Amino acid sequence: MQHKQADICLILEGTYPFTMGGVSSWTHELITMQKHLTFAIVALVSSDSKEKLLYKLPPNVISLDVIRLQVLKAGTASLPPALEKKLFKQLEKPLLNLQAHARLEDLKEIISAIAPYKNKLGKNLLLNSQSAWNMLLHMYQITMPRTPFLDYFWSWRGLFGGLFSILLAPLPKAKSYHALCTGYAGLLLARAHIETGKPCIVTEHGIYTNERRIEIITADWLHDLSVFNLSVTRPINHTREIKDFWIDTFVNYSRLCYESCSKIITLYKGNQEFQLIDGASQKKLKVIPNGIDSSRYNAIERNANHPPTVALIGRVVSIKDIKTYIKAIAILKESMPKLLALIIGPVEEEPEYARECIELVEHLNLQESLIFTGKVDIEPYLKVIDINVLTSISEAQPLVILEAGAAGIPTVATDVGACREMVMGDSEEYPYLGEGGAIVQLSNPKAIAGALLKLLTDKGYYNKCSASIKKRVQVYYSKEDQYWAYANLYTGLIEGKDEYIEMQDLIIKEAA
Repeated sequence: MQHKQADICLILEGTYPFTMGGVSSWTHELITMQKHLTFAIVALVSSDSKEKLLYKLPPNVISLDVIRLQVLKAGTASLPPALEKKLFKQLEKPLLNLQAHARLEDLKEIISAIAPYKNKLGKNLLLNSQSAWNMLLHMYQITMPRTPFLDYFWSWRGLFGGLFSILLAPLPKAKSYHALCTGYAGLLLARAHIETGKPCIVTEHGIYTNERRIEIITADWLHDLSVFNLSVTRPINHTREIKDFWIDTFVNYSRLCYESCSKIITLYKGNQEFQLIDGASQKKLKVIPNGIDSSRYNAIERNANHPPTVALIGRVVSIKDIKTYIKAIAILKESMPKLLALIIGPVEEEPEYARECIELVEHLNLQESLIFTGKVDIEPYLKVIDINVLTSISEAQPLVILEAGAAGIPTVATDVGACREMVMGDSEEYPYLGEGGAIVQLSNPKAIAGALLKLLTDKGYYNKCSASIKKRVQVYYSKEDQYWAYANLYTGLIEGKDEYIEMQDLIIKEAA
């Protein structure tokens, strides 16, 4: 579908506007705050996704395009023999490089190879033809001959089916392009940079490659049961396995994305170490923290007349490790029989995991004490919640810590993402504002229960944590700062004045 040119094309993967969650809420607010700009949205979804709009698109969104990953039109089954041979010869080397150390030039070669036949190409030729089969066999023999062939075959089709679905999809016209993760979204961003020459940026909430490592190592559908090394640097004698194939490909997609960007943004400094490991240039790195309207939450009147109440606010999905929270509540309830625990968030995203969580609550006989509220407006609950809890195994800079903190609610969180610096302050905080709760180890119900018990039974300690987190949010996590940072960044991109961005940063700091 042809659209008029937008100021910004936002590229999202598995989030807004079809999924609730932190990134989706952040995206909706970003668009709403930048009312002076127009946005085109490209939403990348899974092949079997059933899209239902969960947000009302703001008026400055002028188009929404959906790309189904790994879904290709049929296309032609063959080309004239000489042209077909030329096409697959051009494709093989850069496709191999996507498993090794890809550069933007490799993606340019792939795009250049398919360009003359783009309207004809689809799954018949690129995935199902004899030429595709021959290329697959040759790539297997070169890269992973000791791996079970069937595993390689389906992984090859999955990964490169995703690649081709990105490269053959329509690309909206825009003055600049902004991806909200690397991965397939970053791959589309790199394609946009190559094909349009327009400036590109990426904002990473979490680090895509780290999150994919977690998913891939625990995936039941990857049948290679050999020992898998999750470290970035592997032993010299390491033999590549099928899980390496997946991870190496996503690391290379990140590298292509970073190479295409003029700015590589994240929410906190800790993420930059991972970005550098994945190939980002130090001079492109920039931090823009999340911000909230703290006055909105500061105005919430806390109700003292309620039982001890703790809450995990988030989607009921495995990456949030809800089961550890449930086990911690079981431990805490032994010391605090009147405890009320809440799980506030939708349960539809991973129904099997949600069912297991509900069964665990029943098994531990917590039905009277632990309530699943589903998706609700959290502000009324902030009147009675004493402590906010995050048990996630991966996070970026969770807005819920800021929202609860602005209302004076301390947080107990796992040591992931920016949680430590949000709750405890970072090394550059001056004057130091104090602890805003507690940071605990991953998957440790006993430690979580202990931290909660201390906060709930030591009134003086609780009050200090409450005041500290409230002040930290007010001072360091302003929505107005976030708004101006992106307003200046977008202006610089559209006007082609990168130096303007840096000067505006200095002006804002001096004015403050």
